[in-house]
Amino acid sequence: MARRALLARTIKRVVVVVPTQHLKGQWAHAAEPAGIHLDPSWASGYGALPTDVHGVVVTYQQVAANPGALRTLVSGSLAVLDEIHHAGESRAWGDGVRFAFEHAHRRLCLSGTPFRSDQHVIPFVRYDGDLAQADYEYGYGEALKDQSVVRPVYFPRINGHMEWMAPDGGTYAATFDDRLTKDLASQRLRAALDAEGEWLPAVITQAHHQLSHLRQSDPRAGGLVIAVDQEHARAIAAMLQDKLGVTAVIATSDDPSASDNIAAFSEASSPWIVAVRMVSEGVDIPRLRIGVYATNTITELFFRQAVGRLVRWSGAGQRQTAYMFIPDDIRLRTFAQKVAEQRQHSLRKRTQEEEDDAFKRDDAGPVEPQEPDLLDGQLSLFSVISAVPLDEHGKPLEATRLYPENETAETAGGEENGALPDWYGSAQSSGALPAGQGGWVPGASPAVPLPDPEPASTRAALSPLAKRRSLREQNNELVRELVHTTQKSHADVNNELNRKIGLKRVSEATVRQLEQRLELAKKLLKR
Repeated sequence: MARRALLARTIKRVVVVVPTQHLKGQWAHAAEPAGIHLDPSWASGYGALPTDVHGVVVTYQQVAANPGALRTLVSGSLAVLDEIHHAGESRAWGDGVRFAFEHAHRRLCLSGTPFRSDQHVIPFVRYDGDLAQADYEYGYGEALKDQSVVRPVYFPRINGHMEWMAPDGGTYAATFDDRLTKDLASQRLRAALDAEGEWLPAVITQAHHQLSHLRQSDPRAGGLVIAVDQEHARAIAAMLQDKLGVTAVIATSDDPSASDNIAAFSEASSPWIVAVRMVSEGVDIPRLRIGVYATNTITELFFRQAVGRLVRWSGAGQRQTAYMFIPDDIRLRTFAQKVAEQRQHSLRKRTQEEEDDAFKRDDAGPVEPQEPDLLDGQLSLFSVISAVPLDEHGKPLEATRLYPENETAETAGGEENGALPDWYGSAQSSGALPAGQGGWVPGASPAVPLPDPEPASTRAALSPLAKRRSLREQNNELVRELVHTTQKSHADVNNELNRKIGLKRVSEATVRQLEQRLELAKKLLKR
């Protein structure tokens, strides 16, 4: 759509707004195969766009900081507001987005989770009473019916017996089958997720075995562990290294290289990535097929975002199942059941009897979903005594085999015969685990004319985004050398280079002008 509109000159440019810095680069890279060149590094102080750029990618935070700059840029343009529900997070964000984009030639508002838990109105969304109305809906169920769009996802769930000392000084013991208050249920979950206990290592070992099995037919299949916090993520990565001999990529919000780590993992074939709120909403890593939900964030919104990382079709092979390992907490079980109902309705028609049986085990009723529990701010008084995984009979089980072949891990996960599909070591699988622990396979201008999309084989070498970034880095390096050689200031050197090339500022330079500026700098250094 955007490409056709640019070619027809019905729009001047494309402005994409995303919630995170990482998604800026992801959008820019995704647009390149269509021949649309978006600048993810644009800032309001950069001035006019280079004439060989079709648009920009910015964050909602950037819009809120300077909506006037985007209002000017978006005139006569297409505005793509990705994950638009974020614009309702605060009055400043919502007002800024509305002011910046109300006069856009066209607006495309996107959201995979188009609802909010607060009462803030989402800009540009129609409401019928209190309910948001979408112009077009395309959900997981519809995507499954279309095939080759998303994968069916299954939910192995693991019970356990946890013992812990609560902040009030009391000692408690419970399995996931036991009914508890909200606070105690959150403490039980936190105890299960303790990296020093037995429950989490057993679950990660099982997930690792299943990933090894999938990698026999899909060598680049990857796994994601969603951790509680940075310390928890590092402990899980150490566990993978010590117990399974696997070096995991870590992506946490306190690491400035997290986005680069995620991008590198997406293109590589390494098996595991451990993340804290970095690989959730919008992040696209199609090779992810295994997930471990090892976080105490218990909201349906976050759960669906996490599951969404596993369902994206990669185009490699016909059968692409995905698996999200979850604690057998009734709240997560309920979330998983809702996702599974969409999958099952797409794969086969369920009988009324099956519908009635779906929640028989959950007749106690779900616990109210809640935000991450901080144990009343007294984490220092909370301590885990033990956390042991249990089998379907309530007995401790071995990490090497959490589920027998014909035992469904969750109503959300079983097919008609009760077995998980493509499960390692089962009758329908291709065989046992490969030898060894891992078994890994190595490894403000008029519209700009659009070039033909590059073939995949040459796209990496010809990428305008990569070329522009490299040329800017080389220009910066030579400017530093000229400053050292000539004893002039950075401003004087940059001004001289820009003047001779005919630029107001380097941020407005086309790729060709960056190349000319670089050659000029090299000549000046040789003098």
